[in-house]
Amino acid sequence: MKRIVGLVLVLMFGFQIASRANEGMWLPMFIDRLNYEDMQKMGLKLTPEEIYSVNHSSLKDAIVMLNGGSCTAEVISKDGMLLTNHHCAYGVIQQNSTEEHNYLEDGFWAGNYGEELKADGMTASFLVRMEDVSDKINEALQDTMSEDERSQVIRQLSQTIKKEATEGTDYNASVKSFFGGNEFYLFVYKTYRDVRLVGAPPSSIGKFGGNTDNWMWPRHTGDFSLLRIYSDQEGEPADFDQKNVPLKPNYHLPLSIDGVEKGDFAMIMGYPGSTDRYLTASGVEMAITKDQPARVKIRGKRLDVMKEHMDADKKVDIQYASKYAGVSNYYKYFIGQTEQIKNNDVIEKKKELEKEFQRWVNKKPARKAKYGDALNLINEGYKELEEYILPQTYFGEAVFGSEILLMGYYLSPMRGILEQKDPDPKQLNAQIQRVKSRAKDFYKDYDVATDKDVTAELLKIYYNDIDKDIQPEYFKKIVKRKGPDFHDVADYIFRKSMLSDTNELKDFLNKPKARKLDRDPAVRLAGAFLSKYRNEISAKTSEINAKIDRGNRLFIAGLREMNPDKKYYPNANSTMRLTYGQVLDYYPRDAVYYNYYTTLEGVMEKKDPTDDEFIVPDRLVKLYENKNYGRYAADDGTLRVNFLTNNDITGGNSGSPVINGKGELIGCAFDGNWEAMSGDIFFEDEIQRTIVADIRYILFVIDKYAGASHLLRQMTIVKSEEETQKSTEPSIKEVKEAPKSQNNAERKK
Repeated sequence: MKRIVGLVLVLMFGFQIASRANEGMWLPMFIDRLNYEDMQKMGLKLTPEEIYSVNHSSLKDAIVMLNGGSCTAEVISKDGMLLTNHHCAYGVIQQNSTEEHNYLEDGFWAGNYGEELKADGMTASFLVRMEDVSDKINEALQDTMSEDERSQVIRQLSQTIKKEATEGTDYNASVKSFFGGNEFYLFVYKTYRDVRLVGAPPSSIGKFGGNTDNWMWPRHTGDFSLLRIYSDQEGEPADFDQKNVPLKPNYHLPLSIDGVEKGDFAMIMGYPGSTDRYLTASGVEMAITKDQPARVKIRGKRLDVMKEHMDADKKVDIQYASKYAGVSNYYKYFIGQTEQIKNNDVIEKKKELEKEFQRWVNKKPARKAKYGDALNLINEGYKELEEYILPQTYFGEAVFGSEILLMGYYLSPMRGILEQKDPDPKQLNAQIQRVKSRAKDFYKDYDVATDKDVTAELLKIYYNDIDKDIQPEYFKKIVKRKGPDFHDVADYIFRKSMLSDTNELKDFLNKPKARKLDRDPAVRLAGAFLSKYRNEISAKTSEINAKIDRGNRLFIAGLREMNPDKKYYPNANSTMRLTYGQVLDYYPRDAVYYNYYTTLEGVMEKKDPTDDEFIVPDRLVKLYENKNYGRYAADDGTLRVNFLTNNDITGGNSGSPVINGKGELIGCAFDGNWEAMSGDIFFEDEIQRTIVADIRYILFVIDKYAGASHLLRQMTIVKSEEETQKSTEPSIKEVKEAPKSQNNAERKK
């Protein structure tokens, strides 16, 4: 739901307390003036320029945005090797798995460059620079503009700014709004399109604990994988080609095996996706009473059906592994967020802030004239949105939770072209190529029987729960003719649709005809749902959302004016952020204490060969029994698996590097804790934690478990005052004065 999960906000809520060092997703270009002294006091040894610089190598040059912001990765070798989470590369691992070579089950480790596997569709982007362009955009905006007029001006100016920033380069750029549309920043990237899988542990390590342990502490998961970026011979981005070479990055992170202790400084840099920390009480109420329960209901049914088919067929289990994981992750997230919003009394905290804001506004007539309508606009908007929220949620979760209807949606634009008297050949061919591209991956990981049962259950939920006046006539007609058993409804759709057979679709694309699409129930049904949504839901909600947008922009501007001495950070929006804090334990509730780390002993305590979430590989058991941990053991002889920090992260930070005060990698962030699942809406000072895979466990698995020590020789591994494993590798301090090629074009501009 746009209003619940996509708002660009502020933070800190204006509470009259000092800023906690661990709270905040900060733009790294402002570290010097906002946070540097706090970070130094906590243990940071680097200068601001060593963290973020445009003209010299800095930590930012080792931080990678995967797939436009789905996850984060970090460069850990001079030949472009990346570390990220196992769940971030899960789709790639699944994509390359077969029944004969099941890398999900067995793991994968390339012996050399030539054995590394293609990661279809994955991209890796480096941030070249960020720039405040607020003045350029705001000077063209007027208070009298409607939200549509305002959006149009912002879009036009953003396109001009992006073009100016990238013209004559191979860069790509985006302009994003911050603080509810009060500020705007340009982000310039260099994006590489040839990414390959280097290594991944089996799921029994990389996903140990499965959905049961997801979002939970204590955790014992080796959630990591290795990728590599390839470039052309000149080091520039290129499509996949066997002639491409490993990228020579501007900087890569050294890996520290000193370990961590309670209170140690910890910094995370990455690409957090979305937070809603300025969401008002009315928005939170809508989320937990209507939107999220609906998502949980629909996703729960979808998961049940998929699991039944996956358990019955190994091929289906591989095909649907990544899909299942994606649906499952946010299924549990919505459950947890709803529960913790209630437990942590978030709505009451929001209401108190709103009362404080309104009191401040009412004290002066000028303020009341400027900000007096802010909360009224927001609250009225959410009230009006109540009528449409369930149809909107069900449209995305139930209708297009059906894969065959989703493929029908991809074909819908072709229908309009074919119905023209003289279809434009270029336009038609572009649509054909688009569908072919979608179909390639679609049918590789598609099972008709699974999707048919999923479709039956989801359409049944939609039909029973959504007002019939909002449902498409064509859908009601099918149900009337083929129902009331929705398995009969689904059987009709699949039997009559060419989309259930890849060969039929290929034949159609070779000789596309409008009447073929008109007779296809999956294409017609997808089009009918889409038309109904656009005409009767989206058209109405866009007006409502405009009202909420205006209210939010005023509310956020007013909050910042109300607290002029407070340091504010913008809400997450898939742009590079830095968060800092400490390695720390916590008390989740009365009389319960959680230590800040877990060990391999905990893996063995959870071991259950009858539960696929808690299977432990025999080789790992043997290493544990022999205590064969090598140099990766802690001082007490144990092998630490995961640890906790109080850093502020969210989705998109998965795979982010956890860095010590010297700029060395100490772990890979992969999750948050259950008790603070409300944290995307309200930061929980005392209990919010980041769960991290200890770099020593990661290296232990690569070295001792997988026997892939050749990969370690590509890394810079450091311990205390000892020489690094690759002593010729420069530190940030040694290279900071030397401009690097990736930024040369920008520096000259």
